[in-house]
Amino acid sequence: MVVVQRSLRKLLGVLHPSGLETARFQSVYTQQQDLLSTKLEIELTPKLKVKPAAEGLPFGHHFTDHMLTISWNTRRGWGKPKIRPFGNLELHPASKVFHYAQELYEGMKAYRGLDGQVRLFRPSLNMDRMNMTAERSCLPTFDSNQLLECIRKLIVIELDWVPSSLSSSLYIRPTMIGTESTLGLGPSTEATLFVILSPVGSYFSAKGIKPVTLLCDPRFVRATPGGCGYTKMGSNYAPTLWVQKAAEAEGCEQVLWVFGEDQEVTEVGAMNIFTLMKTDAGCELVTPPLTSGTVLPGVTRRSILELAMAKPGLTVSERKITLPEILTAQSEGRLLEMFGSGTAAIVSPVGGLKYNGVHHKVPTPQFGLASQFLEQLNDIYYGNIEHPWAVDVLGTNFTQEDIVLPSVSVDIKS
Repeated sequence: MVVVQRSLRKLLGVLHPSGLETARFQSVYTQQQDLLSTKLEIELTPKLKVKPAAEGLPFGHHFTDHMLTISWNTRRGWGKPKIRPFGNLELHPASKVFHYAQELYEGMKAYRGLDGQVRLFRPSLNMDRMNMTAERSCLPTFDSNQLLECIRKLIVIELDWVPSSLSSSLYIRPTMIGTESTLGLGPSTEATLFVILSPVGSYFSAKGIKPVTLLCDPRFVRATPGGCGYTKMGSNYAPTLWVQKAAEAEGCEQVLWVFGEDQEVTEVGAMNIFTLMKTDAGCELVTPPLTSGTVLPGVTRRSILELAMAKPGLTVSERKITLPEILTAQSEGRLLEMFGSGTAAIVSPVGGLKYNGVHHKVPTPQFGLASQFLEQLNDIYYGNIEHPWAVDVLGTNFTQEDIVLPSVSVDIKS
């Protein structure tokens, strides 16, 4: 039986505090074979690719030599995990993913520190969110640690692909798609989970971090309460592409997503949003809450909140914040800083808001909170400081179970 972790249930409770029936988000399939890392099979490629230079890597253009695939169906449950040579997937044209967007994905990174060790950053949070999205999309759930151990083995095989540059990392993209080859709306009886790896450079250009200007147009809505805005489904992102082009036509780099008559702020682009304002009591760092179900529970978001709570004199709030409140603070000189957060960019400062054709400047202090959090997170990512959020790839076994693997060019440590 697939076990839904306690932390996942807690997260679902946060997202639906009004007591909404969460059973409708549960996976409809719970009695088949579990996903087990002990059944992992490995097929190594006979020909390795030439690796790109670590400097100047574009995001998501290069892929490693191997990938992880795991099939699932309602009759058997999860099949054997397989690490195999990187290659195309063969899918029937009627696969559910093509017609009804039954799909989800995650985004994680592995970092190589100055000490040569490769680390993951809070990977269990990504697995919790992936299971949550699977439940909401009627795709199968899995044991987080079992999948993490399979991913760890894949990374160990591809250790040479983890860039040594401190501005680079190995991006990890777990994905699950519905593959049943029948038309007709309904949960897929077959699915494929796969993980691909891509060495990536800094999200920003060689010129460094450039503050972005946000288009604020209430006509465009990313997510509404009761929808899927809190999940990591590809169907949440495709509809935003047209709005992004509209923002660019207005001279803006990103979109500030708001909804409702009071113009409640939710996210920025594909990131969570933070606002620092001066108050009578001092300074308040605000990010929209998860309670409405319109905000993605970002791993970087959560980490920034926890780091911020350790800063003396700073009030940290997860609460509703509206665009009028932000614009009022800006006009009164109380708006101190705004920035987005996410796995790809980590922290992205906001330099301006364009609303009703008027540009409102946002301060971007050189040593503000955005730069402080970016430095703190980088120190954790690259092992400059020891921290429980950083998981050593070679020194960890997520299941504490030994597995016999074929001989490979690197030592796969349990």
